[in-house]
Amino acid sequence: MTYDIEDFDVGADWHVTNPYPFLARLREESPVFWSEHLQAYVLTRYADVRAAYGDPRRFSSKGSLTISRSLTTATREKLGEHGSFLSSFVANVDPPDHTRLRRSVSRAFTPRAVAAMEETFRTLNEDLLDRIVPQGGADFVAEIGHEPSIKLTARFIGVPESDEAFVQAHVKDWFQLFLSPQPPERQLELADSFLTYLDYVDRLVAARAKDPQDDFTSLMTSLIGDELSHREVVELISTILLGGNDTVPNQLGNTVLRLLREDAWPVPPEQVANAAEECMRIDGASLGSFRYAAADMSLHGVTIPAGSLVLLSTDSAAHDETVFADPERFWIDRPNAADHMVFGYGIHFCVGAALGRLQLRAALDVLGRRLPSLRLVPGRPVAFRKSIVGRGLTSLRVAW
Repeated sequence: MTYDIEDFDVGADWHVTNPYPFLARLREESPVFWSEHLQAYVLTRYADVRAAYGDPRRFSSKGSLTISRSLTTATREKLGEHGSFLSSFVANVDPPDHTRLRRSVSRAFTPRAVAAMEETFRTLNEDLLDRIVPQGGADFVAEIGHEPSIKLTARFIGVPESDEAFVQAHVKDWFQLFLSPQPPERQLELADSFLTYLDYVDRLVAARAKDPQDDFTSLMTSLIGDELSHREVVELISTILLGGNDTVPNQLGNTVLRLLREDAWPVPPEQVANAAEECMRIDGASLGSFRYAAADMSLHGVTIPAGSLVLLSTDSAAHDETVFADPERFWIDRPNAADHMVFGYGIHFCVGAALGRLQLRAALDVLGRRLPSLRLVPGRPVAFRKSIVGRGLTSLRVAW
């Protein structure tokens, strides 16, 4: 079936599963277009996406991360002052606020600190597999892919092990509330969950202010009043919990599915790093970033008015044939695989990128060694969840 611009819908089954022939035609014929579905202009070519990331004066991040404009009046009233959650998160502001916030959070992501987490993450994977391997099979998404990342992130933040399930459930709810359109009644349910979650994070920050520990929350709490506000610390904690509970595990699931389908499992240790980059390129867990046009601009004959929402489609850019030769081919040692922009680009390049890459490489290494005969269970459908900002599997049955 041939699709037109009017069919651009990142939540449609066909688009979630395989949008790439469609995106290739858009890059050729309509590299910039207006999407009624997103109520935003979309940039599809690699060069344009990269240039927009690198030009924060024209493509502003301020207020671009959430789609809270879709919230109903009743939901906004319930949320009160929290209706603009993420308004002060580092990826949702421009300089000079961005510069100050990034400088603060970067203290926790030094190369030494990230490297020190590798042994912990490998141990978490080994412990999980000790329990799972005797089963002979599992749902990779539900039983293997998420737990180690969730536990590592909890330890990094300072969330007690007894609270991990609570945090995972509530992080999922706030993601749905702010980053995925929901019907009115569901919004109110999610708003209740979100307020409960905020109260939890507030109490965690207060506890660390009184009794500091060796964790991210304590480090950020120590900066309140001098470099950061209380709200900024809460939002930093929340978004890092989202990455560990959602984005990184989603990328691992996408990666394992790709490697199994390409008959490239297990990956030889010397190829793990580049294989991880190629999988992020071809099956990225992040589909792109939103920006606001700070001024009227013209691109490829299309006028983007000031104030317009713009999607920088890293998903399309990663398949741009002018940058990646034969882009739909999985090439395990592709020389420029790491040139994808799954982690963004420029001043908003993901501060946790090094940790995300480390987790993906370490998981592939441990899983490949412990489960060399890993395979897909025949006859089980592969389904992706629907989201305007990311790609992740809802289930993946595997055996060994």
